[in-house]
Amino acid sequence: LCQFDLKEKRSFFGQRKDYWDFLCQGLARRRQEHEGVRFVTSLDKLKTPVGRGRAFLRYCLVHRQLAESLQLCLLDPESLREWYYARSPFLSPQHRAEILGILYELDGVTFHLAL
Repeated sequence: LCQFDLKEKRSFFGQRKDYWDFLCQGLARRRQEHEGVRFVTSLDKLKTPVGRGRAFLRYCLVHRQLAESLQLCLLDPESLREWYYARSPFLSPQHRAEILGILYELDGVTFHLAL
């Protein structure tokens, strides 16, 4: 879902941006610093935005923070339109509410994933 209809963006040095960059930007606007972002950026083995994004999702699942973290990123409609094309479910209020509802249900599941 995070990659579906994501606009292609590039960093200053030409590296392709991915949903990891969207999550970092969205969380930075809402909080001082997210523990998951701090943890993922400390992992030297992760070289790509996709790898960092996957590690962040695993971290959030283990720590039961995925719904809250994603919700913080989805609060700004202007930022969503900057990162996603119109077909993204994140741009539909109904789909966004359904996705977040399901993710909040996941908070009740215990995940044991290698971080």
